[in-house]
Amino acid sequence: MRKVIVTNIVTPDGYFEGPGKDFLAMPEEDAFDEYNAERLRAADTLVLGRLTYEGANAYWPGVADDSTAPAGLREMSRLINAMDKVVVSDSLTPERTAPWHDTRIVRRGAAHEAVAGLRRSPGRDILIFGSHVLWNDLLAHGLVDELHLMIGPKVLGGGTPAFELPAPVSLRLLDARPLPYSQLVLIRYGVASSARPMGAG
Repeated sequence: MRKVIVTNIVTPDGYFEGPGKDFLAMPEEDAFDEYNAERLRAADTLVLGRLTYEGANAYWPGVADDSTAPAGLREMSRLINAMDKVVVSDSLTPERTAPWHDTRIVRRGAAHEAVAGLRRSPGRDILIFGSHVLWNDLLAHGLVDELHLMIGPKVLGGGTPAFELPAPVSLRLLDARPLPYSQLVLIRYGVASSARPMGAG
């Protein structure tokens, strides 16, 4: 079975973004992009919520051919441009996905079934970047296999909590280590099998 992996940066006080949904307030470093590139190399499908998708669609397509962009970001752009994309939205239309014409639009009411189907199908890892509302919902319904959280050295004191779940979810530690040449600490959790009733094999 394929794995659904959520990759995000989180502050030590548990925030996913700063006050006013300011993602730039997060303690991002080069190691954040480097780890995301590593995960992209192991994946072939990207699942996103509408807001994250629209932001990614506005930024990533042209980076691959931008000679002024760092090599790591150009690689990420090539990987993202080439992989299958699934966006969960009730308002996005195919005309608004250009130039990513390989995007599959899934309505919110069908998201659980769609992600469960992706997990059962052959292929590589399924990644979720950003998309806080989406991955919290999938986690609560047993449709996330691993959380890869990068903890950065900045306490925000406010913002959007990383976890907004209706009930507890049990995790198991897979790995914890500092990322090279940075102050980010990567913590990888697996989701306990008791919290994964849907799409389980």
